[in-house]
Amino acid sequence: QVQLVESGGGLVQAGGSLRLSCAASGRIYSTYAMAWFRQAPGKEREFVAFISWGLGSTYYRDSVKGRFTISRDNAKNTVYLQMNSLKPEDTAVYYCASKLGTVMKTADYEYNSWGQGTQVTVSS
Repeated sequence: QVQLVESGGGLVQAGGSLRLSCAASGRIYSTYAMAWFRQAPGKEREFVAFISWGLGSTYYRDSVKGRFTISRDNAKNTVYLQMNSLKPEDTAVYYCASKLGTVMKTADYEYNSWGQGTQVTVSS
């Protein structure tokens, strides 16, 4: 099973940027897909962005389109989430997740490996 470790969270002012990283241990095959989710206090965990490992196909939730970019570095077994123009409503714990299969899924139960999460706080 793939093990995932996130990093890069922190405190930033509204309008600022952060880049999250998710390092995967173990072999990631082209048949895998990765995603970022987030969970704000008192709210359910929600999908943020998806990338297929092989082709690099991406998909985003509407509220982050044009501001967030998901990418991967195959050689480093690492997925990134570049977050620009951050808003206070982006404040949450961000989780990296992986699944077998390249079909895009937004439901968290479709993913079987999860990182421990990294806190992102955006101040107004």
